[in-house]
Amino acid sequence: MGKHIVVGAGQVGPHVVRRLLAQGHEVVVVTRSGSGPEGATKVAADVADAARLAEIAKGADAIYNCVNPQYHRWLTDWPPLAASFLAAAEASGAVLVASGNLYGYGPVRGPMTEDLPAASSNPKAQVRAKMWADMRAAHEAGRIRAAEVRGSDYFGPGSTDQSYLGDRFIKPLRAGKTIPLVWPADVPHSWTYLPDVAEALVVAAADERAWGKAWHVPTSEPLTFRQMGDRMAAILGMPAPKLGRLPWPVVRAVGLVSPMLGELRHVRYQFVEPFELDSSAFTATFGVKPTPIEDALRATLGV
Repeated sequence: MGKHIVVGAGQVGPHVVRRLLAQGHEVVVVTRSGSGPEGATKVAADVADAARLAEIAKGADAIYNCVNPQYHRWLTDWPPLAASFLAAAEASGAVLVASGNLYGYGPVRGPMTEDLPAASSNPKAQVRAKMWADMRAAHEAGRIRAAEVRGSDYFGPGSTDQSYLGDRFIKPLRAGKTIPLVWPADVPHSWTYLPDVAEALVVAAADERAWGKAWHVPTSEPLTFRQMGDRMAAILGMPAPKLGRLPWPVVRAVGLVSPMLGELRHVRYQFVEPFELDSSAFTATFGVKPTPIEDALRATLGV
């Protein structure tokens, strides 16, 4: 069994750790606070310190970038973090696998595939696109082995307040209260299940067919907020939930004093028009399918 370095213990990292531990690997979790799932070695470190991360990664088979700075800090936080990951992968020889997203494509009509260009004009999306471009260039130059795994909006066990289908959706649903939404309730949207993200990252780290490429996490067919709410309610034996929507001008006004809400204008296009991820390439190459949506929702609800 190998040594694996998982950086980040937010939504994705713990799922990766548990999957690797179940396979019998030695797992080291690196976070600023030293937190992480039981069974792994926990290390507190500033991940932007390239020398420190390289030291931790000595002898590692793979490094997983599961870090997720707050969106309004991407321009300042990501460049030093990305440079540190590249340096650690090059120094250690470990495969570098990054958990990515779909922002780099920008607005797209029709299903998103991995061969789309990084066409977004948003500076924050461009930061993420440059991260992958730098990883791929280092891979092609023979300096590292690398892959990126991209998902849509996350849901599942362990999802945080950043998840649109996390507690802020489920708590009012369970209580029979109106679920507050920022976005329209009836626009199809791809939702990526957190354990499927972890599975894709682990597969990509271990299979050389994945290296040098970006991949989409196996993801089920798009569903609207209303459809997700109806399915959750049915599983809980409850009536279909009521959905309310905060008017966009109000969201913009609150965004003037809330950095996170202020950033929503950059991703609005993802929710006011259909937003569909095509993950067929990963399934065809590696034989990994998305978790059936009913099973995923039951695990999310803990039933």
